[in-house]
Amino acid sequence: MDKPKPHSGPATASAAPAASAPVFDSAFRHRLFDLFRWRRDVRRFKSQPLDEGVLEELLAAANLAPSVGLSQPWRFVTVDDPKRRAAVQANFTAANREALADYCGEQAQRYARLKLAGLKEAPLQLAVFCDEATLQGHGLGRKTMPEMLRYSVVAAVQNLWLAARSRDVGVGWVSILDPEALRRDLDLPADWQLVAYLCIGIPQAETTEPELETAGWEERRPLDDMLLRR
Repeated sequence: MDKPKPHSGPATASAAPAASAPVFDSAFRHRLFDLFRWRRDVRRFKSQPLDEGVLEELLAAANLAPSVGLSQPWRFVTVDDPKRRAAVQANFTAANREALADYCGEQAQRYARLKLAGLKEAPLQLAVFCDEATLQGHGLGRKTMPEMLRYSVVAAVQNLWLAARSRDVGVGWVSILDPEALRRDLDLPADWQLVAYLCIGIPQAETTEPELETAGWEERRPLDDMLLRR
């Protein structure tokens, strides 16, 4: 007589059936690394608008990102109003002028020649904030590292960035901004902290080389320089 199978707990009739795991073959992995190589921080955009539905697709990819405690703290704000865009441009101009003052000599000259934002050309501008007052996730994983909320938002930005690259859409991350002034200009809650201001559009040119490297600002270092073993 067969022995009864051990009981593992109450049945969960409402549980969804397990999905079949996809197969990622070597050809896929090769193309995935191509996606990583061709993802660039774009500052030079064509003026043409994105196709209908592209933004929604990119945001759907961002919303699949991992988040601490399943908190999903990312908040996306499209910046379409001309007056608000003008305020962002003024914010960048002032912050960039202050940044330039931190350099001197030849390095200041190189900095002044860099194009560091596509705010005037990009057809789409998206501000990404972290809602640091969110109750979702019940605080799981945040007691010792509360910054994990913002790290989760960064993961969402990377998802969006790679999804955009896969559609021949470029993304530029503008960090030369006063975050508090931007939050006020966009009339957003005080608990929302800026993580990324993104310019999105069709890039003027495609390259695997970082623009800062081709401009002579910095060189990419090999992985061995960043790897320690203990």
